[in-house]
Amino acid sequence: MTPLIEFAAEAEKKSAEVTDWAARLGWVAGLLLFIAFVYWLMRQGWKWRGSLQSDLPELPGAPEAPGEAKLTLSGRYHGSTTAGQWLDRIVAHGLGTRSRVELTLTEAGIEVVRPGANDFFIPAAALREARLDKGIAGKVLAEGGLLIVTWAHGEKLLDSGFRSDRAAEHAAWVEAINSMNHASTTEGTAR
Repeated sequence: MTPLIEFAAEAEKKSAEVTDWAARLGWVAGLLLFIAFVYWLMRQGWKWRGSLQSDLPELPGAPEAPGEAKLTLSGRYHGSTTAGQWLDRIVAHGLGTRSRVELTLTEAGIEVVRPGANDFFIPAAALREARLDKGIAGKVLAEGGLLIVTWAHGEKLLDSGFRSDRAAEHAAWVEAINSMNHASTTEGTAR
């Protein structure tokens, strides 16, 4: 056999290279550290947004006797934003937390019960309007898929987004809220 053929036969007999586990584990550890760092940055941003919104007063609780229920709704709460700015999420007082929701409309206002999150009450005098829309706080659905309730809290107007388990209920809520006898508003001027 010629030396060249012997060399080729010898090269074929060599086994495949063994995986370098130390390098692979180093890459995995680095990736996990990067993911943890990004999560920490997102959490810090959430806290920072909450501190910027610290001027928002505490959320009102439901009155002792809110009255007879006009409408009820079971579904999802998708968040609250500054009115008219569907991406400016409000995170203060737990308003940024998406959750299941049970809504009850009475003459006194809207009771918002959220299992696992802060419940709150929207007094009838604070209600401004209700409408159907397709998006709020980064959540986008089909046209008319969200019930948006605009209400005053402190010095701010807020939009809160809800989606019923039965979307056909949305129209009745819009009609009922808009037909309620609201206190007249003069937004941006003294009363």
